[in-house]
Amino acid sequence: MAKMTLDQLRKLREEKKGDMVRREVEGKEIQIIVGMGTCGIAAGAKEAFDAIVQTVDENGIASSVVIRQTGCMGLCHVEPTVEVVMPGMPATIYGRVDAEVARQIVRRHVVEKNLVENHIYDRPAVDIVKK
Repeated sequence: MAKMTLDQLRKLREEKKGDMVRREVEGKEIQIIVGMGTCGIAAGAKEAFDAIVQTVDENGIASSVVIRQTGCMGLCHVEPTVEVVMPGMPATIYGRVDAEVARQIVRRHVVEKNLVENHIYDRPAVDIVKK
């Protein structure tokens, strides 16, 4: 194994710090939950998950967002599925989420606080959402 230079070690440390920030749960109010059951993975959930992680990092919001994986959400017909839970917005499940839709979810739902209307498959009715 080749020895690493000091600059390479510093770069590696910064990358790992980013990984640790992403895994922290304390103090984070926004959750993005990706359905990674067998049906989700077969439909492309890994690509959607990777796009979410990348877009969260690009937007500099990793310190306030938890990205989680879960099993099947019961919406196999619209896999991959992604649920977003955040203050001030209804908990929303998006379906047919490819990498581009995943980026839209982060940019539009999480950053701009607008729903990505054409991919919503489950959200609470307006009359049960508390204001």
